[in-house]
Amino acid sequence: MKNPRKIAIIDDEYFILRLLSYILEEEGYACSVASDGEEGLGLIKREKPDLVFLDINMPKMDGYQVCREIRLDPDIENIYVITLTAMGQDVDQKASLEAGANEYMLKPFNPKIIRKRVAEVLTVL
Repeated sequence: MKNPRKIAIIDDEYFILRLLSYILEEEGYACSVASDGEEGLGLIKREKPDLVFLDINMPKMDGYQVCREIRLDPDIENIYVITLTAMGQDVDQKASLEAGANEYMLKPFNPKIIRKRVAEVLTVL
């Protein structure tokens, strides 16, 4: 059997970590989680996931910083990053994409949309 695709979930909200992990593991993906940006960047560098869900507002290192660090590191620069945040202003979306995110999604999220989008993204990666 083929190894499952790896997804990292980096968010300081325990409920989001649990819910996203549950939704994605139910679909057969291997999930790793981190609860702050610094821990998350280390996880990404170690595990080199196929896709990252990245919160913006986190302790130690915010999502923008993490995303910029990902894009500066040749070993992980091509990882697909989806920022997942409650900050819904146009300026927040622009800042997220300028930091290097591939996509921007709002919380609260719809599990069906998460499943569909992950499947679409991982099909082309």
